[in-house]
Amino acid sequence: MASRNATAVLPERLLTEIQKYVQGETLYIPKTKSSYKKWGTCTGSRKLIAERNQLIKQLFQKGKTIAQLSDEHFLSIESIKKIVYSR
Repeated sequence: MASRNATAVLPERLLTEIQKYVQGETLYIPKTKSSYKKWGTCTGSRKLIAERNQLIKQLFQKGKTIAQLSDEHFLSIESIKKIVYSR
């Protein structure tokens, strides 16, 4: 995370107000809740895992065993169980 100079970003009145509480220190300003994104939405990882899980469910319904799916997808048996038994 890059740091930015507050004088370049904030209006002078706001900077003066903040200086009443903090001077010469690093201050973290968190994102608003509405700007948070779920894990993997920017990279596409979330979509890939959802597609993989759907394929695992289909293969299980067609008769593949949990052990076979575990070996084929390099996941633990417990992970496969979570996938195939989830809604």
